[in-house]
Amino acid sequence: MRKLLAISFVLATAPVVAGETPTSAPSVAVVKGTVLEVKDVQNYTYLRLKTADGETWAAVAQAPVKAGAQVAIENPMVMRNFESKALKKTFATIVFGNLAGAAGYKADPAAMAAAHAGAGVGADMGDVHVARAAGANAKTVAEIATTSGQLKDKPVVVHARVVKFNGGIMGKNWVHIRDGSGSAADSSNDLLVTTADSTRIGEVVTVKGIVRTDRDFGAGYAYKVLIEEAALQADPH
Repeated sequence: MRKLLAISFVLATAPVVAGETPTSAPSVAVVKGTVLEVKDVQNYTYLRLKTADGETWAAVAQAPVKAGAQVAIENPMVMRNFESKALKKTFATIVFGNLAGAAGYKADPAAMAAAHAGAGVGADMGDVHVARAAGANAKTVAEIATTSGQLKDKPVVVHARVVKFNGGIMGKNWVHIRDGSGSAADSSNDLLVTTADSTRIGEVVTVKGIVRTDRDFGAGYAYKVLIEEAALQADPH
């Protein structure tokens, strides 16, 4: 079965090991096809497509796509022997790109591929215990999660550990933090932060930003509470 032969020639990508992010730029070509199968994972949607060149898999930012729909994948980037940690499956060939017409933004296919492969997914941190931030506007993760209505559009300071990091998606770095407060049962133990600053999983940081509520970025990126416009300062080692 032919899988995107014409597009593969256009991209001329070098062989890629499983989970590796390619360095070549996305092509201006568009992959069009009929959706045969849909698999949703956190923040992403996998689509099995029937195209003019045969069947192939594609991955896009999470979107409400149904089997039978006609779709177009813009800025496609072809990867070979790609292992998806979320699906526990290796794809001989898969296309990463932007679903045409989805929320009006263009994600970075290379960053998406890294996140799909598990590069941006936090490992099990075990029990997290981080001392509360000091000074004005200091809050715990749980306090922000449970009193977000009162804190909406207000500045906060949080001292916590980075448990998940996805970089370069929609022009932001997406960071999940925990400090040991709250409960996993109601998700009050974990807080999303968007920032231009870089960090790494496991690092303890002081986060200064603005609480936002009921934010919908489109394509499945919707959050009841998060911290935006954040500055991150890592604890000294």
